[in-house]
Amino acid sequence: MKGRTVLLDHIAGREAAALMVDGKLHDLLIDPPEDAAPGVGAIFFAVADRPLKGQGGITLQLGDGLIGYLRRAKDISPGDAFFVQVSGMAEPGKAIPVTPDLIFKSRYAIVTPHKPGINVSRAIRDDDERDRLLEIAHDVMAGDYGLILRSAATGADAQAVADDIATMQDLAAQVLGHDEKDPALLWASESAHHLAWRDWVNPDEVVTEDGCFETHGALEAIDAALSPSQPLSGGGHAYVEATRALIAVDVNTGKDHSLAAGLKANLAVARDLPRLLRLKGLGGQITLDLAPMPKRDRKQIEDAVKKSFRQDGSDVVVAGWTPLGHLELTRKRDRLPLSQVWPKQ
Repeated sequence: MKGRTVLLDHIAGREAAALMVDGKLHDLLIDPPEDAAPGVGAIFFAVADRPLKGQGGITLQLGDGLIGYLRRAKDISPGDAFFVQVSGMAEPGKAIPVTPDLIFKSRYAIVTPHKPGINVSRAIRDDDERDRLLEIAHDVMAGDYGLILRSAATGADAQAVADDIATMQDLAAQVLGHDEKDPALLWASESAHHLAWRDWVNPDEVVTEDGCFETHGALEAIDAALSPSQPLSGGGHAYVEATRALIAVDVNTGKDHSLAAGLKANLAVARDLPRLLRLKGLGGQITLDLAPMPKRDRKQIEDAVKKSFRQDGSDVVVAGWTPLGHLELTRKRDRLPLSQVWPKQ
C-alpha cells in the first residue's frame, strides 16, 4: 500500500485516526477516556492560587477541581484571573502545565491574540505564493489579532484559506469574550478525527468505514507499537520503555557483528526515534543507551537525532552525553501514552 492513507475509525466508542505511509504506521490519534485530564490546546479561564517558592511558578485553579501550573509567573499574584491554554500532558497526580500565550489553530491558519502581526510559514519559499497568501490574510484579518499561515496553505483555494482565518478569528473572539469571574473550561481539545483533518494534509486516500483499522493493518501495527521491542532498519532493534523517571531506549545491533554495526544501528534509531516516541505517546526525559561505537562517531549521531526531530516538526532539546556514554534529550509531552488510551483487550 503506497502513499499516505488516513484511516478514521472508532475504538471502544472513541474516535481514532491512523496515518499510514507506504503501509507503515506513521502517526496515531485516539480520543482519551472521559476521565482523562484535558488535552493540549484546551483553554481555561484560570485564577492564580499559590506561588511555588524557588521554582518561579504558580498553581492555578482551573475549575472542577483541576489544578494548573504556570512555569513563569513573574508579576502574577494570587487571585489574578486570566486565560491560559494547556501546553502539555501532566503525569498522574501532577498539575496540568499551561501557558498564557493562546493560539487558535486550524488547517491553514493559526490566530495568535497576544502576538499581533501577519506571518507566513518559512516552509513556503515561493515569493508569489507568499504574496498571494498575505493578500488573502490582509483582506480577512481584523482587530489586533496576529496570524500565522501554515505550510498547508500552499496552493490552497483562496476562499478556503479566508474561511479558515475567519473561523479562527471568530473562535478567538468568542473565547476571549468570556466575562465570568470563576475558573472554567472554555474550549476543549479537539477530537482525533478533527486533528487528523487539521494536521495530516494532502493524503492520497481517506478511509472512513468502520473497521478500517483492521482491514488496513493498523491494528496489527498498533499491537507492534505497544511492544517494548522495536525493529530497526538493518536488522537491529531498540527497546523503548517508560519508567517513572524517564524514557529508556536501549539499542542493539542484532545479528550484525561488523565493525560498523554499532554506528549503523545508532543511526537507524536516530532516524526512527521521533516516530517511535510519537506512536507510543512518550515524552519528557529520554536516555539513549546506544550500541557500542567509537567516541568520534558521537557528533554524527547527535546531528542525526537533531535532524530527524527537526524534519518531524517535534520540539526536542539534546542535553548531551553522560560520562557513561548515554545521550540525553527531552521531548515535550503532547499526548497521553498509548498504553493508557488503547483499550485493554
